[in-house]
Amino acid sequence: MNKAKRQEIFTRLRAENPNPVTELEYSSPFELLIAVLLSAQATDVSVNKATRKLFPVANTPEAMYALGVDGLKEYIKTIGLFNAKAENAIKTCQMLIEKHNSQVPETREALEALPGVGRKTANVVLNTAFRQVAMAVDTHIFRVSNRTKIAPGKNVLEVEDKLLRFVPKEFLLDAHHWLILHGRYICTARKPKCDACTIEDLCEFKEKTST
Repeated sequence: MNKAKRQEIFTRLRAENPNPVTELEYSSPFELLIAVLLSAQATDVSVNKATRKLFPVANTPEAMYALGVDGLKEYIKTIGLFNAKAENAIKTCQMLIEKHNSQVPETREALEALPGVGRKTANVVLNTAFRQVAMAVDTHIFRVSNRTKIAPGKNVLEVEDKLLRFVPKEFLLDAHHWLILHGRYICTARKPKCDACTIEDLCEFKEKTST
């Protein structure tokens, strides 16, 4: 795929959705961090359902830490892997209190040192909360990048690296959101909705669907 095609793809995605945002509900970097931590192998819908009850009660590291693991589990037990996530969230709260003055750190290294926070979670927080250029490659972005040939790669790190290199600079800050939404609603896993796709003529996927 050439540079001009990528430029046009992101021009169209931006025109369709000029200010893309995450579908996770949050009102502070801490809430976003916890929401993303809870969203691993779970839907944003299920996370939002739980955090709508959790955040009014505990939306600071101190308040959440005070709930304890068992207390937190009561709020998030509808989310997959809730036992491990509750333990990681409470440990993360403790580290934020003890090492970061209860603030969410703004560097990848400090974020990835938090329990349950991997590269993808760190990238989401850096990009969404702190508006840093970062590319959190999830299953949707991995699929869209490979299928369209925007940034093909054998693994998430390769795709992340290529996206950061190939996406035109003016689109880098929001590219993560456009790609994830495109993968979630249009370029779906089983049967992509090519007929409804705004970039169908630019996409290099050979097995396009049509109705």
